[in-house]
Amino acid sequence: MSKFFIKSNQIDNKKVKIIGEDVNHIKNVLRLKIDDDIKVCNSDNSKNYICAISNISSELVECVILKETDDTSEGNVELHIYQGLPKADKMELIIQKGTELGVSKFIPVNFRRCIVKLSGKDEDKKIERWNKISEVAAKQCGRDLIPTVSNIKTIKNICEEIPNYDIVLVAYENENNNYIKNELLRIKQLKENYKIAVIIGPEGGIEQEEVNLLEENGAKVVSLGKRILRTETVALQVSSIIMYELENGGNN
Repeated sequence: MSKFFIKSNQIDNKKVKIIGEDVNHIKNVLRLKIDDDIKVCNSDNSKNYICAISNISSELVECVILKETDDTSEGNVELHIYQGLPKADKMELIIQKGTELGVSKFIPVNFRRCIVKLSGKDEDKKIERWNKISEVAAKQCGRDLIPTVSNIKTIKNICEEIPNYDIVLVAYENENNNYIKNELLRIKQLKENYKIAVIIGPEGGIEQEEVNLLEENGAKVVSLGKRILRTETVALQVSSIIMYELENGGNN
């Protein structure tokens, strides 16, 4: 069943109004008709509804709420990825696949070794495109929220935000002793719901001075194994590991 996101102001007395690009998708791509059922998710509160289409026009699709459903695709892990700006279209891959894996927020970061530099209108256009990719991926995989992509941040910004998390992990290829599983096992013994951030460098990695600064501010530096991974591989591997270990009780 096709799924669409709405806001609270699009619901009025058990009637739903779908607007924007979704109208064309319903009408001309899926070719849905009056009385066809769709799933609608209120992205303001992650509530899901089964709705029946009652009217289709060129600018609006109206639906009637049949029932609210209890099913959810969101777990007990709120995962944020601080991703060093990569080259080419790698960020798009990270956002698309990360959304499927359960990431809640993507924060692009300008590290010293980042080759890509964005600012002004170029940054605005990229952020807009990345958020659109996140929305499309969220619909495709049945998420109950659309992960957001924030504006580009600096390492100083990250240090200020570290206290907002239960744990902040820095994936670093030169770490040889502390593996990610060690940190996840520690936090698993203390809590059932988690807010976690993972910091990933660009293609050139994170400089030692930057790693030291993050560690001084409370981040945990971890290894992902014996092999050096591409930056886009790190984002997907670490998301998979965290969800496997922690989401809804993990693999007890």
